Amino acid sequence: MNVRTRSALKLGLRYAIAIAITLFFLFPIYWLFMISFKTADEIYAYPPVWWPSTLQFGSYAVLFRDGDADTVWNSLVVSGVSTVLAMFFGTICAYSLARFRTGGDHLANWIISQRMVPPIAIVFPVFLLYVWLKLVDTYAGMILLYTAFNLPYVIWMMRGYVLDIPVALEESALVDGCSRWAVIWKVVFPMCRAGLFATAIFTFVFAWNDFIFALVLTRTEVTTYTVQVTHYFGGQSNFWSKISAMSVLGTLPIFVIVGFMQRYLVRGISLGAVKG
Repeated sequence: MNVRTRSALKLGLRYAIAIAITLFFLFPIYWLFMISFKTADEIYAYPPVWWPSTLQFGSYAVLFRDGDADTVWNSLVVSGVSTVLAMFFGTICAYSLARFRTGGDHLANWIISQRMVPPIAIVFPVFLLYVWLKLVDTYAGMILLYTAFNLPYVIWMMRGYVLDIPVALEESALVDGCSRWAVIWKVVFPMCRAGLFATAIFTFVFAWNDFIFALVLTRTEVTTYTVQVTHYFGGQSNFWSKISAMSVLGTLPIFVIVGFMQRYLVRGISLGAVKG
Protein backbone atom coordinates (compact mmCIF):
# COMPACT_ATOMS: atom_id res chain seq x y z
CA MET A 1 0.00 0.00 0.00
CA ASN A 2 1.57 3.27 -1.10
CA VAL A 3 1.63 6.56 0.76
CA ARG A 4 -1.20 8.09 -1.29
CA THR A 5 -3.53 5.17 -0.57
CA ARG A 6 -2.80 5.30 3.15
CA SER A 7 -3.47 9.04 3.21
CA ALA A 8 -6.77 8.53 1.40
CA LEU A 9 -7.81 5.81 3.88
CA LYS A 10 -6.90 7.99 6.86
CA LEU A 11 -8.84 10.89 5.39
CA GLY A 12 -11.86 8.68 4.72
CA LEU A 13 -11.71 7.28 8.26
CA ARG A 14 -11.62 10.80 9.69
CA TYR A 15 -14.65 11.81 7.64
CA ALA A 16 -16.50 8.67 8.70
CA ILE A 17 -15.77 9.32 12.38
CA ALA A 18 -16.77 12.99 12.01
CA ILE A 19 -20.06 12.04 10.33
CA ALA A 20 -20.80 9.41 12.99
CA ILE A 21 -20.17 11.86 15.82
CA THR A 22 -22.30 14.52 14.11
CA LEU A 23 -25.20 12.10 13.66
CA PHE A 24 -24.87 10.96 17.25
CA PHE A 25 -25.26 14.50 18.60
CA LEU A 26 -27.93 15.52 16.07
CA PHE A 27 -30.17 12.53 16.70
CA PRO A 28 -31.72 13.90 19.96
CA ILE A 29 -32.64 17.12 18.12
CA TYR A 30 -34.13 15.13 15.25
CA TRP A 31 -36.11 12.95 17.66
CA LEU A 32 -37.39 16.02 19.52
CA PHE A 33 -38.68 17.56 16.31
CA MET A 34 -40.27 14.31 15.15
CA ILE A 35 -42.15 13.74 18.42
CA SER A 36 -43.74 17.18 18.11
CA PHE A 37 -45.30 16.12 14.79
CA LYS A 38 -46.44 12.63 15.83
CA THR A 39 -49.79 11.35 17.03
CA ALA A 40 -50.14 9.87 20.51
CA ASP A 41 -50.11 6.33 19.10
CA GLU A 42 -46.89 7.00 17.18
CA ILE A 43 -45.20 8.54 20.22
CA TYR A 44 -45.77 5.42 22.35
CA ALA A 45 -45.38 2.91 19.52
CA TYR A 46 -42.94 0.02 19.84
CA PRO A 47 -40.81 -0.45 17.87
CA PRO A 48 -40.34 3.32 17.53
CA VAL A 49 -41.80 5.19 14.58
CA TRP A 50 -38.82 7.00 13.07
CA TRP A 51 -40.90 9.22 10.79
CA PRO A 52 -44.57 10.21 11.33
CA SER A 53 -47.04 9.03 8.71
CA THR A 54 -48.42 12.58 8.48
CA LEU A 55 -47.12 15.75 10.07
CA GLN A 56 -49.44 16.76 12.91
CA PHE A 57 -49.47 20.42 14.00
CA GLY A 58 -52.04 19.96 16.73
CA SER A 59 -49.51 20.26 19.54
CA TYR A 60 -48.37 23.66 18.30
CA ALA A 61 -51.96 24.81 17.78
CA VAL A 62 -52.78 23.93 21.40
CA LEU A 63 -49.79 25.89 22.69
CA PHE A 64 -50.81 29.02 20.79
CA ARG A 65 -54.50 28.59 21.61
CA ASP A 66 -53.88 28.22 25.36
CA GLY A 67 -51.33 31.05 25.45
CA ASP A 68 -48.45 28.79 26.47
CA ALA A 69 -46.43 29.97 23.47
CA ASP A 70 -46.38 33.46 25.03
CA THR A 71 -43.70 32.18 27.38
CA VAL A 72 -41.31 32.04 24.42
CA TRP A 73 -42.00 35.74 23.83
CA ASN A 74 -41.30 36.40 27.53
CA SER A 75 -37.96 34.64 27.18
CA LEU A 76 -37.14 36.68 24.06
CA VAL A 77 -37.90 39.99 25.76
CA VAL A 78 -36.07 39.23 28.98
CA SER A 79 -33.03 37.64 27.32
CA GLY A 80 -32.80 40.18 24.50
CA VAL A 81 -33.07 43.34 26.60
CA SER A 82 -30.75 42.01 29.32
CA THR A 83 -28.18 41.05 26.66
CA VAL A 84 -28.21 44.55 25.16
CA LEU A 85 -27.82 46.16 28.58
CA ALA A 86 -25.10 43.75 29.68
CA MET A 87 -23.18 44.27 26.45
CA PHE A 88 -23.33 48.07 26.70
CA PHE A 89 -22.35 48.44 30.35
CA GLY A 90 -19.96 45.48 30.23
CA THR A 91 -18.08 46.83 27.23
CA ILE A 92 -17.70 50.26 28.80
CA CYS A 93 -16.42 48.68 32.01
CA ALA A 94 -14.09 46.39 30.07
CA TYR A 95 -12.65 49.38 28.19
CA SER A 96 -11.97 51.13 31.49
CA LEU A 97 -10.21 48.06 32.88
CA ALA A 98 -8.14 47.56 29.74
CA ARG A 99 -7.07 51.12 29.07
CA PHE A 100 -7.00 52.81 32.50
CA ARG A 101 -6.30 49.77 34.73
CA THR A 102 -9.29 50.70 36.87
CA GLY A 103 -9.15 48.84 40.15
CA GLY A 104 -5.64 47.54 39.58
CA ASP A 105 -4.46 44.33 37.98
CA HIS A 106 -6.68 41.95 39.94
CA LEU A 107 -10.12 43.56 39.67
CA ALA A 108 -10.88 41.68 36.45
CA ASN A 109 -10.14 38.36 38.18
CA TRP A 110 -12.46 39.29 41.03
CA ILE A 111 -15.21 40.27 38.60
CA ILE A 112 -15.14 36.97 36.70
CA SER A 113 -15.12 35.08 40.01
CA GLN A 114 -18.59 36.49 40.70
CA ARG A 115 -19.86 34.65 37.61
CA MET A 116 -18.74 31.38 39.16
CA VAL A 117 -21.15 31.70 42.08
CA PRO A 118 -23.81 28.92 41.75
CA PRO A 119 -27.25 30.46 41.09
CA ILE A 120 -28.84 28.20 43.71
CA ALA A 121 -26.65 29.84 46.36
CA ILE A 122 -28.12 33.31 45.80
CA VAL A 123 -31.58 32.74 44.33
CA PHE A 124 -33.45 32.73 47.65
CA PRO A 125 -31.76 35.89 49.05
CA VAL A 126 -32.56 37.53 45.72
CA PHE A 127 -36.16 36.32 46.02
CA LEU A 128 -36.53 37.92 49.48
CA LEU A 129 -35.06 41.17 48.13
CA TYR A 130 -37.40 41.10 45.14
CA VAL A 131 -40.42 40.52 47.38
CA TRP A 132 -39.48 43.62 49.36
CA LEU A 133 -38.92 45.64 46.15
CA LYS A 134 -42.06 44.15 44.51
CA LEU A 135 -40.09 42.97 41.49
CA VAL A 136 -41.25 39.35 41.55
CA ASP A 137 -42.88 38.28 38.27
CA THR A 138 -41.99 41.50 36.46
CA TYR A 139 -40.02 42.16 33.28
CA ALA A 140 -37.93 44.78 35.04
CA GLY A 141 -36.93 42.37 37.79
CA MET A 142 -35.88 39.58 35.44
CA ILE A 143 -34.04 41.92 33.08
CA LEU A 144 -32.18 43.52 35.98
CA LEU A 145 -31.19 40.14 37.39
CA TYR A 146 -29.97 38.67 34.08
CA THR A 147 -28.06 41.84 33.29
CA ALA A 148 -26.26 41.75 36.64
CA PHE A 149 -25.61 38.02 36.43
CA ASN A 150 -24.10 38.21 32.92
CA LEU A 151 -22.07 41.39 33.41
CA PRO A 152 -18.97 39.60 34.80
CA TYR A 153 -18.79 37.34 31.75
CA VAL A 154 -19.20 40.26 29.34
CA ILE A 155 -16.58 42.35 31.14
CA TRP A 156 -14.05 39.53 31.16
CA MET A 157 -14.52 38.66 27.49
CA MET A 158 -14.62 42.22 26.17
CA ARG A 159 -11.56 43.20 28.21
CA GLY A 160 -9.55 40.63 26.26
CA TYR A 161 -10.85 41.91 22.92
CA VAL A 162 -10.11 45.54 23.82
CA LEU A 163 -6.56 44.63 24.85
CA ASP A 164 -5.98 43.24 21.35
CA ILE A 165 -6.77 46.63 19.76
CA PRO A 166 -3.60 48.71 19.18
CA VAL A 167 -3.52 51.75 21.43
CA ALA A 168 -1.99 53.76 18.58
CA LEU A 169 -5.30 53.71 16.71
CA GLU A 170 -7.09 55.31 19.64
CA GLU A 171 -4.32 57.86 20.14
CA SER A 172 -4.57 58.85 16.47
CA ALA A 173 -8.31 59.36 16.81
CA LEU A 174 -7.80 61.49 19.94
CA VAL A 175 -5.21 63.62 18.13
CA ASP A 176 -7.70 64.12 15.27
CA GLY A 177 -10.17 65.63 17.74
CA CYS A 178 -12.33 62.66 18.77
CA SER A 179 -13.58 62.52 22.32
CA ARG A 180 -13.09 59.39 24.40
CA TRP A 181 -16.71 58.36 23.75
CA ALA A 182 -16.22 58.91 20.02
CA VAL A 183 -13.11 56.73 20.12
CA ILE A 184 -15.11 53.94 21.74
CA TRP A 185 -17.92 54.26 19.21
CA LYS A 186 -15.86 54.79 16.04
CA VAL A 187 -12.70 52.80 16.78
CA VAL A 188 -13.19 50.25 19.56
CA PHE A 189 -16.64 48.94 18.59
CA PRO A 190 -15.80 48.40 14.88
CA MET A 191 -12.42 46.82 15.69
CA CYS A 192 -13.87 44.26 18.10
CA ARG A 193 -17.19 43.76 16.28
CA ALA A 194 -16.68 40.01 15.93
CA GLY A 195 -15.94 39.73 19.64
CA LEU A 196 -19.01 41.80 20.46
CA PHE A 197 -21.31 39.51 18.50
CA ALA A 198 -19.73 36.34 19.88
CA THR A 199 -20.02 37.56 23.45
CA ALA A 200 -23.57 38.75 22.87
CA ILE A 201 -24.60 35.33 21.53
CA PHE A 202 -23.23 33.50 24.56
CA THR A 203 -24.75 36.07 26.90
CA PHE A 204 -28.13 35.65 25.24
CA VAL A 205 -27.89 31.86 25.49
CA PHE A 206 -27.02 32.06 29.21
CA ALA A 207 -30.14 34.11 29.89
CA TRP A 208 -32.29 32.06 27.49
CA ASN A 209 -31.41 28.75 29.15
CA ASP A 210 -31.79 29.92 32.74
CA PHE A 211 -34.20 27.87 34.80
CA ILE A 212 -33.61 28.34 38.52
CA PHE A 213 -34.02 32.15 38.60
CA ALA A 214 -37.09 32.02 36.36
CA LEU A 215 -38.63 29.23 38.44
CA VAL A 216 -38.32 31.13 41.72
CA LEU A 217 -38.87 34.70 40.56
CA THR A 218 -41.78 34.31 38.12
CA ARG A 219 -45.39 33.31 38.59
CA THR A 220 -47.75 33.89 35.65
CA GLU A 221 -46.94 37.19 33.92
CA VAL A 222 -43.29 36.67 32.98
CA THR A 223 -43.03 32.88 32.95
CA THR A 224 -40.29 31.77 30.56
CA TYR A 225 -40.43 28.76 28.30
CA THR A 226 -37.94 26.79 30.45
CA VAL A 227 -40.39 26.94 33.34
CA GLN A 228 -43.42 26.33 31.14
CA VAL A 229 -42.00 23.02 29.89
CA THR A 230 -41.97 21.63 33.44
CA HIS A 231 -45.75 22.14 33.68
CA TYR A 232 -46.26 19.27 31.25
CA PHE A 233 -44.65 16.70 33.52
CA GLY A 234 -47.13 15.07 35.87
CA GLY A 235 -47.20 12.39 38.51
CA GLN A 236 -49.54 10.20 36.47
CA SER A 237 -48.39 10.94 32.93
CA ASN A 238 -46.31 13.28 30.81
CA PHE A 239 -47.62 15.31 27.88
CA TRP A 240 -44.81 14.42 25.49
CA SER A 241 -46.35 16.15 22.49
CA LYS A 242 -46.56 19.46 24.37
CA ILE A 243 -43.11 18.96 25.87
CA SER A 244 -41.54 18.42 22.46
CA ALA A 245 -43.50 21.22 20.76
CA MET A 246 -42.58 23.75 23.45
CA SER A 247 -38.96 22.59 23.34
CA VAL A 248 -38.92 23.11 19.57
CA LEU A 249 -40.33 26.63 19.96
CA GLY A 250 -37.70 27.34 22.58
CA THR A 251 -34.90 25.94 20.43
CA LEU A 252 -35.69 27.63 17.12
CA PRO A 253 -34.67 31.19 18.17
CA ILE A 254 -31.22 29.94 19.16
CA PHE A 255 -30.80 28.13 15.84
CA VAL A 256 -31.84 31.26 13.94
CA ILE A 257 -29.56 33.60 15.89
CA VAL A 258 -26.53 31.32 15.66
CA GLY A 259 -27.24 30.72 11.96
CA PHE A 260 -27.27 34.43 11.14
CA MET A 261 -24.33 35.25 13.43
CA GLN A 262 -22.20 32.20 12.62
CA ARG A 263 -19.58 34.23 10.77
CA TYR A 264 -19.09 36.61 13.71
CA LEU A 265 -19.27 33.75 16.20
CA VAL A 266 -16.38 31.85 14.62
CA ARG A 267 -14.27 34.97 14.17
CA GLY A 268 -15.03 36.18 17.68
CA ILE A 269 -14.02 32.91 19.30
CA SER A 270 -10.73 32.78 17.38
CA LEU A 271 -9.97 36.50 17.72
CA GLY A 272 -6.65 36.98 19.43
CA ALA A 273 -5.98 33.23 19.61
CA VAL A 274 -2.89 33.46 17.38
CA LYS A 275 -0.31 36.14 17.98
CA GLY A 276 3.20 36.82 16.82
